[in-house]
Amino acid sequence: MTASWFRSPIGIAVAVIFALVVLMSTIAIVPESKQVVILRLEQPHRVINAYRPNEQYGRTQAGPIFRIPFMDRIVWVDKRVLDIDLPNQPVLSTDQLRLEVDAYARFRVVDPLRMVVTVGSEERVRDQLQPLFGSSLRNELGKRTSAVLLSPERGEVMDNIQKALQRLASQYGVEIVDVRIKQTELPSGSPLDSALNRMATARKQEAATIRAQGLKEAQIIRATASAQAAQVYAQAFNKDPAFYDFYRAMQSYRTTFLTQVEGKGDTSIILSPQNSYLREFMGQR
Repeated sequence: MTASWFRSPIGIAVAVIFALVVLMSTIAIVPESKQVVILRLEQPHRVINAYRPNEQYGRTQAGPIFRIPFMDRIVWVDKRVLDIDLPNQPVLSTDQLRLEVDAYARFRVVDPLRMVVTVGSEERVRDQLQPLFGSSLRNELGKRTSAVLLSPERGEVMDNIQKALQRLASQYGVEIVDVRIKQTELPSGSPLDSALNRMATARKQEAATIRAQGLKEAQIIRATASAQAAQVYAQAFNKDPAFYDFYRAMQSYRTTFLTQVEGKGDTSIILSPQNSYLREFMGQR
């Protein structure tokens, strides 16, 4: 090529394009929301704008960076919180109910170099974490009854799943931020009908047990009250036998003369004035 060719419009355009390619291969802009791992000849070289807890935007390492063209490769890693969705997970509870659980986990890459070395990219991190998440979910819920998922203990269950998943996820440079169970359902069809029948039977048995316990306690209370009443009557008789006789007679009169039975007519009682039953009316002892 002659010098005149480089001075021609085509030569200038080619030179400008080549310069732009070299410049783009040398300079990259790192946004606030990204971490960068630079691989030099496919070997880890350095990390730029790595995640730090409680860091403030504007005070990070975001901005332009330089690399050696065709030798350095940039791996972009998100600094934001990412999600793993786990729909329709089959779980067998301790009360032998087959449940379908929808859950999700939120995570953040806190060690981008380890993540790149172990799995290579965010997509592969999700692929690795999803089965681990499912295993942790089934292991924890498999130790619980189905009623736990409707009780305050549900929060403790999610915390245990998060801790178990964190132990497995640490190898990928990942921090598990949160784990949540969105909904729990019984599978449709015959398993659902069978589960409902078992639940109805269990509730009937529980109700029968409660009724029997209530009857037992009622009998104990009545027996205790009768014994206390007899003790009180005995004490009253010992203190004033005449008043005790009067009191018992008044009770008998009320029962005999004042008590009306629904559905039956009036009852007439004919007694002689000298009948001993009426002695309290006559003031005779």
